[in-house]
Amino acid sequence: MLAANPQAIDLVRLNFNPQAQLALSLVLALVMFGIALDLHLDDFKQALARPRALAIGMLSHHLLFPAATFAMIQLLEPAPSIGLGMLLVSSCPAGHISNFFTHRAHGNAALSVSISTLSTLGAIVMTPLNVTFWASRDPALAALLRSFSLEPLRMLLEVGLLLGLPLAAGLAVQARSPALAQRLHGPMKRFSMLVFLAFVVGALALNWAIFMEWGRYVVLLVLAHNAMALAGGYGFGRLARLPERDCRAVAFETGIQNSGLGLVLIFNFFGGLGGMAIITAWWGIWHIAAGMGLSSFWLWRDGRKEVAA
Repeated sequence: MLAANPQAIDLVRLNFNPQAQLALSLVLALVMFGIALDLHLDDFKQALARPRALAIGMLSHHLLFPAATFAMIQLLEPAPSIGLGMLLVSSCPAGHISNFFTHRAHGNAALSVSISTLSTLGAIVMTPLNVTFWASRDPALAALLRSFSLEPLRMLLEVGLLLGLPLAAGLAVQARSPALAQRLHGPMKRFSMLVFLAFVVGALALNWAIFMEWGRYVVLLVLAHNAMALAGGYGFGRLARLPERDCRAVAFETGIQNSGLGLVLIFNFFGGLGGMAIITAWWGIWHIAAGMGLSSFWLWRDGRKEVAA
C-alpha cells in the first residue's frame, strides 16, 4: 500500500478538473478585489512614515522565511513534493487575515495592512523567483521542478493576473468612488469568503480519502513550519529593536500566508501534486488556528500587565 511509504506521496494527484481550477482562480480574484475595496492611501502614508519597520516586515516575509524554509527542508529531508509545497507556501504573499489577528493582538494594524498589500504586489515577482531559486539548490526539488517544465515568466504573469488586476480594480473603485467602495466592501468580503470556504470544503470532500490517508505525514510538519514563521518574524522584529506593536505585526505578516494562491498555482502549474496540495491545504487550516491562539495569548498577557499595573 502506498501509505506505507511516505515518499509515495509524490505519486498522489488530487481530483481537480480544469473547470474547478478556473473557478478557484476567479474566487481568489474576488477575495483580492474585496480586500482592495477597504484599502486607503492613509494606511500607506502611516506606514511609510516609519519605513524601517516596513522594510523589516518585507525582509522577514520575502527573504528570511523562504531561506529558513529551505534550511528546514535540508534538515528534515521530507518527500520532494512536500518540500516543494513548503517552499511554495513560504513564497506566497501574506494572507490578509493577518490584519485581523494583528488588530486583535493590539499590534500595529496600519503596518500590518501595508506589509500585506506590498507583499501581495511584490509576490508577482517574488513568488516565482523564490520557488525557482531555492528549489534549484536542492537536487531532488530541482528534478521535481524540471519534471513540470515550470516557466517562471508564465507563473509571474499568472500571479500578476490573480493578484495585481483585482487589487488594481479595487483600488480604482476606492479612489474614484469611496462611497461605492464602502457599500460594496462588506457584502463583497462576506460573499467572496463564503464562496472560498464553500470551495475549500467541496475540494476536501472530493479528496477526503487522500487527505485522511496522507494528512498524518504533514500535520506536525505544518505546525513546526508555521511556528518557525511566527516566532522568526517576531524574533527578527525584536532583533531589529522594533516596538512591541510592530513586532507583533511582523510576526503575523510572516506566519500567515495566502494559501489560496498557493493552491491555485499547484493546480495550474504542478498538476495537483499531492504532497504540495496537502501541505498547502493544511497550512490554510492551521494558520487560522495558530493566529487565533497567538493573538489570544498576547491579549491575555496584556491584560495581566494592566492588572499588575
